[in-house]
Amino acid sequence: MERLTKEQIRELPVYEGISLENIVIVTKKEDATHAIAELKKHTCLGFDTESKPCFRKEDVSDGPHLIQIATKSKVFLFPTKFYKNFSDIEKILSDPKIKKVGFGLKEDKKIIFSKFGIKLVNSEDLSSKVMRFAGTKQRVGARAAVAMFFNQRLSKGAQKSNWSIFPLKEHQKRYAANDAHSALLIELEIEKKGQDTVL
Repeated sequence: MERLTKEQIRELPVYEGISLENIVIVTKKEDATHAIAELKKHTCLGFDTESKPCFRKEDVSDGPHLIQIATKSKVFLFPTKFYKNFSDIEKILSDPKIKKVGFGLKEDKKIIFSKFGIKLVNSEDLSSKVMRFAGTKQRVGARAAVAMFFNQRLSKGAQKSNWSIFPLKEHQKRYAANDAHSALLIELEIEKKGQDTVL
């Protein structure tokens, strides 16, 4: 599997990802109860966080401002300004029986622990997993991985937007959901290809 150049990726069609109606914004307690019950049914989930970017050296981020957790059919977005309504999310993130996959998880782990005291248990960073799988010498980020696996371009337009504001804009919802969802699909693809090799 070949790693594409930035120029090659720019030429690819945009990754459509999960549709807007399958993105669930969780702010209320009852919604959180339903979301967490749904997430508990899965053994592997896509995971990511978003924080308001810092543009000056002296700025310190008070993120994460958004936690994203994806199943194959739905993505749940948890704006952390409503954290008191979904503090039970720890039952998912710290559950050793549920695997959480994503890109660049080292930073996510750190900020989730420092802000909420939540330990991200049974997580796997796909950056090095894709690198090993593809036999490339460079670590692979989400955008490069989506290009390699699906021949599509993951839009990064909303990356530097203000994640601390609410409500989220449509392009922010799509961006955040696709980051977590594409990670899960890549993990499932690697597992499938691994099983095919064994067979």
